[in-house]
Amino acid sequence: MFVIEDELKKLPTTPGVYMHKDSLGEVIYVGKAVNLRNRVRSYFRKTSQADPKVRAMVSNIAEFEYISCATEMEALLLECNLIKKYMPRYNVLLKDDKSYPYIEVTVSEEWPRVFSTRRLLRDGNRYFGPYSDGGAVKRILAMIDEMYRFKKCRQQEFRKGVRPCLNYYIGKCPGMCVDGADHAGYMEDIDEVIEILSGRDRAAMAKVRAKMEQASEEMRYEDAAKYRDYMNSMRSLGETQRATVIGDRDADILVPVTGSRTTVVAQYKVRDGRMTGREITYLMGEFTGGERDILSSFIKQHYPELSALPREILLPFHIEDEELLEGFLESINAGNAEAGSDVMHKTRIAVPERGEKKALLRLALDDSVKLAGTLDEKADREAERREALKKEIAGLIEYASKISGSAPVLIADDDEREYRIEAYDISNFNGLDTVGGMVVYEGRKPVRNDYRKFKVKTAEGDDYGSLREVMYRRLKRARKGDEGFSTYPDIMFIDGGLGQVHAVKSVLDAFRIAIPVVGLAKDDSHRTRAVVFDDGHEIDLRDNRLLFSYCGTIQEEVHRFAITYMSGVKGKKMIKSALEDIPGIGPKRRAELLQRFGSMKAIKEAGYEELMKTGGLNSKVAESVVEFFAASDGNLDN
Repeated sequence: MFVIEDELKKLPTTPGVYMHKDSLGEVIYVGKAVNLRNRVRSYFRKTSQADPKVRAMVSNIAEFEYISCATEMEALLLECNLIKKYMPRYNVLLKDDKSYPYIEVTVSEEWPRVFSTRRLLRDGNRYFGPYSDGGAVKRILAMIDEMYRFKKCRQQEFRKGVRPCLNYYIGKCPGMCVDGADHAGYMEDIDEVIEILSGRDRAAMAKVRAKMEQASEEMRYEDAAKYRDYMNSMRSLGETQRATVIGDRDADILVPVTGSRTTVVAQYKVRDGRMTGREITYLMGEFTGGERDILSSFIKQHYPELSALPREILLPFHIEDEELLEGFLESINAGNAEAGSDVMHKTRIAVPERGEKKALLRLALDDSVKLAGTLDEKADREAERREALKKEIAGLIEYASKISGSAPVLIADDDEREYRIEAYDISNFNGLDTVGGMVVYEGRKPVRNDYRKFKVKTAEGDDYGSLREVMYRRLKRARKGDEGFSTYPDIMFIDGGLGQVHAVKSVLDAFRIAIPVVGLAKDDSHRTRAVVFDDGHEIDLRDNRLLFSYCGTIQEEVHRFAITYMSGVKGKKMIKSALEDIPGIGPKRRAELLQRFGSMKAIKEAGYEELMKTGGLNSKVAESVVEFFAASDGNLDN
């Protein structure tokens, strides 16, 4: 039995990290300490002045653990890792911190590419972001694609006589594969894009403006309008309420903003002496240390994910461990330099008290006041949409249950739980390679870990039979206690009409399980048209914008999921068949080729020397592979 008073006496006086746990053994808080004994004991001193949230956390502590460290810096690094590992309830956490996209420029390649990614690697390339708005990333990349001609493929070495891709013929790629590109000019364009993404777009803006004016003088008005749109797109990236010059040093201004339901950190970016934008990072957790804890936690969790840090981080007030955090940031800068970044400097944390930096901070604080009001309004609108959607889904469940004669399971208005929905679709290729897809939503959020795939075994080419097989297998797995299928939904959405609903309902009835089922019927334009019930009754979704959008999103998602799986099954069969047509390639060598190159296209593009590096291939077989693809008509690229 863990007796807190006895365990407190055993704590060392060294630096370290402590973990508070609840009665279930779940980690609810992770913290660091210069002196573990003094820090952990402070939680259990009886005082009426303690923060209510701290008191709430302490009331849930059933035990604690600690890890001793040699230095305070070591404890800080360990604290960061443990917070990410356990995601404790009472720590400040960055919401969905791994889901934000970056823009990557592959400067490590001879011909760099520009694209979006969600993985930040220490590979010597340049990363910009993370961006909280995925739509903004798409708009930025679309602008770059219009302004510049960059390589789209991953290929870095080009065989002689290779056939250029479609991007070359439509003018989207300069054609380095056919010696049609000027490398020096290409790299100038890459440098210009890096400047734009860094917020230093003055030179690029001037260049585009000159092109616009020249096109206008030559009466090429369509081109002039195009350059004008490019300028507007670049201007929107750095659009601010006011430009305040603070010198050439890059800086971030961090301001915590708390609404009635939402807490965020507003990050104002200053690049090349001017404010270039504002990023909003949503936080979750029950914050026990106030705004200072919020900023400290943000710095520790946000900046290790970046490939380039600003020279200064400006704060509205001092926080704990500023010097220690500056050392932490310095270690990140050193790690980035070792990984190939061309940026090497110290990052200073400061609270400006006068001058232009203070004016800029005041601007950010004024903006944050307005942002707080916006957050509350947004939270109110979100709550209204959530409640409205719950009522709509409850109506579907109630009517479908009434038809089947079962009691509906409805969620009370004050219940935070969202309705759980399973959606199904069947996909095949000309009646073959039939598969089923199951996606899961809780409210408006997809639960991707609960998505499931089914390869139809007994009813290929028969949609109704395939649905019956998929539903039978799903329910049978649940009956056998399979945890991946143990949670039943509140309602099922089926891609299709009355026939599909009846097919699924027959299996549910055979298992004596009462789950409401509705079909999602499409119109001639393949848009979700109506919700179809078991008795043939329909709800026209054109009169209900909320359900139209919600059902359409789910139907498109399950269709995408099923057809992607079907394409993969079909592609594997095609690869297997094609490779076995090559003399000397059997099952073992086919597996070795696929393991090394990953796709048919990569095998096709590999040269003789690359093929010879594959275990199990001799010179004769490698020559056979090269000759086979040289004679092919290009239909094997999938």
